[in-house]
Amino acid sequence: MKLHWRMPDSVRTHFQAELRWSLQARRKEDLGKEWLHLERAHILAQRWPREHLAVHGSMLLFGIRMKDAREIIGQLPRLFFGGVKSFVGTVPIGNTGGADVPALRTLTLPADLALVLEGH
Repeated sequence: MKLHWRMPDSVRTHFQAELRWSLQARRKEDLGKEWLHLERAHILAQRWPREHLAVHGSMLLFGIRMKDAREIIGQLPRLFFGGVKSFVGTVPIGNTGGADVPALRTLTLPADLALVLEGH
């Protein structure tokens, strides 16, 4: 079993860009783009516990701002268990992290993110 802790710099650069783009979209009140970039940040982060939990925290705050009970309730268990699953390397790759997708469902990686994650 491979334990994951430190996100490689080659992934971190793209992860941080997705978070920046999410914040820019939020400032422009473009909720769709804000959420899209949070989902992409989640895909990149899910193998590393600190970053994985940070994205779920951002998703929870998004749900609170939207007064979306489903998203709020869906993020709570992800915050509790997501980091542990990341640490031991048992995350469902490609999962976008929102409450609209079962937490354990593997999804196809977007091609650009697959290239970023290749070999990690």
